[in-house]
Amino acid sequence: MLTSCLHALDALGPDGLPALMGALFLAGLAGGASHCAAMCGPFVLAQMATGGSHGGGRLARLSGALLLPYHLGRGLGYATLGAVAGGFSALATRLPGLGLVPSLLLGLAGLAMLGQAVPALAARLPRGGFGRLIAPRLGRLLQGPGTGRAFLLGLMLSALPCGLLYAALAAAAASGSALAGALAMLAFVAGTAPALVALALLGRFFRRRAEPLLRRAAPPLYGFNALVLLALALRLA
Repeated sequence: MLTSCLHALDALGPDGLPALMGALFLAGLAGGASHCAAMCGPFVLAQMATGGSHGGGRLARLSGALLLPYHLGRGLGYATLGAVAGGFSALATRLPGLGLVPSLLLGLAGLAMLGQAVPALAARLPRGGFGRLIAPRLGRLLQGPGTGRAFLLGLMLSALPCGLLYAALAAAAASGSALAGALAMLAFVAGTAPALVALALLGRFFRRRAEPLLRRAAPPLYGFNALVLLALALRLA
């Protein structure tokens, strides 16, 4: 039973995990411009400013804009959260009367994505709680360049409260195992990366031109993700 909770990849059916990963990738793609650029944009731009990536030609600037240590830190943080959520959910479904937990979690994630599709209900970063505890520590990581600091910054940012993250975690929790939950969250992180790389590379141009267009495209993507997640929930139920 423990092995299944850690490694199973077929709890949602033969095509369930790929569908979930695809939905979370699209959710990250939509959220990257409509949500993550606003929340994480200052940290991305600060790294560009302190990292000296404006010099050295186009190749050096592109390499700097990738911010690989930062995104690796985010990936590790989100994958860990997904693994914990997927593992605990898998254990819970083994208990009597809790077999519908994955279906309920997928339904909750689908409804949360519908909420993200409505601009007035889009999640914003809470100013209190855990965010207040971690925020002062982020400033020290932005004081100068460095691979280690960028990695730690990405890792710590994965712990900040975020409504879109909670929706993705609810979906990842329904994946059926720790490994599947980690893979689902890695797909989500991969979806958020293009907008943050574009923001680092293009800076103000992205904020003025590309971001408004992507914001208008985000609600249909959120709506499609909601349909996929709700369909998976119904199939499990």
